[in-house]
Amino acid sequence: MKFHESITVFKFPWEQVAQGIWQRYPNPESTHVLSEDTVVRKVVGNCLHSKRLLTKTNRMPKWGERFINARNVNVIEESIVNPEKKEFSTYTRNVGLTKVMTVVEKVTYRPSSENSQWTVVERQAWIDSKIFGFGYAIQKFGLERYKKNIQKASAGFLYALNRLFPASESAVDFSQSHHMTLEERKQRLKDAARETAKRAKELAQEKAGPIYAACEGVRS
Repeated sequence: MKFHESITVFKFPWEQVAQGIWQRYPNPESTHVLSEDTVVRKVVGNCLHSKRLLTKTNRMPKWGERFINARNVNVIEESIVNPEKKEFSTYTRNVGLTKVMTVVEKVTYRPSSENSQWTVVERQAWIDSKIFGFGYAIQKFGLERYKKNIQKASAGFLYALNRLFPASESAVDFSQSHHMTLEERKQRLKDAARETAKRAKELAQEKAGPIYAACEGVRS
């Protein structure tokens, strides 16, 4: 089994991040997310418990096609929001293709101890494979893909937050405008161009009906 953990800081207050989590799709970095559907949502004590089903594309390298021929994979995301503690935790796992590889992820969103207007995101992931003779290689592949997906997920979520809270975006841009490198400026322009180019595809995804698949254990 492979384990990975990382920390990301978003320069948005926790309340905005907590709101943005529900609206982070679609974004320019999430074209692999085909649909999302809330299966369960209830309040237990002072906490909001939710369970969602997400369907994502499952792109595999050529060597992986001998084990997997499915184009899509279903993922369950369970979450707990505690507004008193200002803590938002998500627990994600794939419910398809588990015989080949399982990815279990825990993400916790909390206010930063350095700046109360920032949010710290702590990620932990466990990646495993039970394929005899190929388990180590599949785990290694899964870990590297997961690391790349973290970068895309963070960029996509930041895009969503800037779209939802443009005033916060202006404040961030103003405070950092004199410290941005040329590469950072180029990246911002690149992101803007990518968003425009993919707008039509995103709109098509928004209009598409949810894609459902039979998943054991989806219903509580």
